[in-house]
Amino acid sequence: MRRYLVGGAVRDKLLGIKNYDRDWVVVGSTPEELQQEGFQAVGKDFPVFLHPETKEEHALARTERKSGAGYTGFECFFAPDVTLEEDLIRRDLTINAIAEDESGELTDPYGGAHDLEARLLRHVSEAFVEDPLRVLRVARFAAKLHHLGFVVADETMALMKHISGSGELKTLTAERVWQEWQKSLTTKNPEVFLQVLRDCGALAEVIPEIDKLFGVPQPEKWHPEIDTGIHTLMVAREASLLSDSEEVRFAAQVHDLGKGVTPQSEWPSHKMHCHTGLKIIEKLCARLRLPNQFKQLALNVCAQHSNVHRAQELKAATVLKVLDSLDVWRKPERLEQVLLSCMADSRGRTGFEDIDYTQRDYFKQAHQAALEVDVQSIIADGFKGKDIRDQLSQRRIDAIQGIKEEWQAQKKWP
Repeated sequence: MRRYLVGGAVRDKLLGIKNYDRDWVVVGSTPEELQQEGFQAVGKDFPVFLHPETKEEHALARTERKSGAGYTGFECFFAPDVTLEEDLIRRDLTINAIAEDESGELTDPYGGAHDLEARLLRHVSEAFVEDPLRVLRVARFAAKLHHLGFVVADETMALMKHISGSGELKTLTAERVWQEWQKSLTTKNPEVFLQVLRDCGALAEVIPEIDKLFGVPQPEKWHPEIDTGIHTLMVAREASLLSDSEEVRFAAQVHDLGKGVTPQSEWPSHKMHCHTGLKIIEKLCARLRLPNQFKQLALNVCAQHSNVHRAQELKAATVLKVLDSLDVWRKPERLEQVLLSCMADSRGRTGFEDIDYTQRDYFKQAHQAALEVDVQSIIADGFKGKDIRDQLSQRRIDAIQGIKEEWQAQKKWP
């Protein structure tokens, strides 16, 4: 029995970046032998075991044969005589097909080390086309490694285009699509995930709501980049610079989905997009089965980003309505999440990347002033029942008005 460290752990070690998962492949063994050694069986479709001490995953070396549609349509074969090279050839990218034995010696039969040096994401074999999930995985790796200069090899992009046109992407489950999308949100360049999917034709299949934004114009005065799809990529980039929050990054990416359904007769204006985008986000989140916190923040940002951008023009009562709609009294962290998403939207425009977003400070000060209104003092003044809520709202409006007048007097607005 011989075991080898494989996949991301080897790749990231060679790149000098952090990796939190260590996966092993075991050659020359059987399930019975591993269990006798104290390994715990956890794999359903093929033999995967947890090490008795480290709990790291160990999979028996195996081969695969395409037997049906989709990424689950495979038959696995494992036996003690399956070689390491046979196991590695079934992997997606050459940089993920490098193995390291327990003495530190590398086995690299498919040129992964060369592609690491060349900064290429290249498929291991023509069997790449058999698994449609690999299109999304390559897009995610492109996002993860973009800051190091990695690009998708031309021949691999050609195979990704073939898969996108084959209809196989329709076999992917909602959970797997979201899993890859969510993982991309943790990378330094989540916009690259969307761009690569767009380049190979997959975006229209897996996230058509975003794909529809490309080619849709916006007013050049406010959007020198004009194209809404390009704007979305720019916003995604800015959001990643402003926040590590996956929810913020997701909300930024989908805040303009309503522009994708604006009638062409109304272009380049999109007066109703804050409203029409809500139903699209609802359906998108339902289809991909997103966690509620992602959906809720996305809806909040979609509904309110135009109001936040227009903070200087808003009446104090309208500012309070925005704060109420975000439920910031019970969930104060939500305000900052919305403001960061709006800030990304503002900066995600050609020539506006470094602009000061004073609306963020204004809303935070308005919120703090409203928060300091004391309910007990309202009760002490003799108000009862419904009048307490009405008086609370009025005093909060007055507090926000004080902030508004202070900003105007000190000329804080640019």
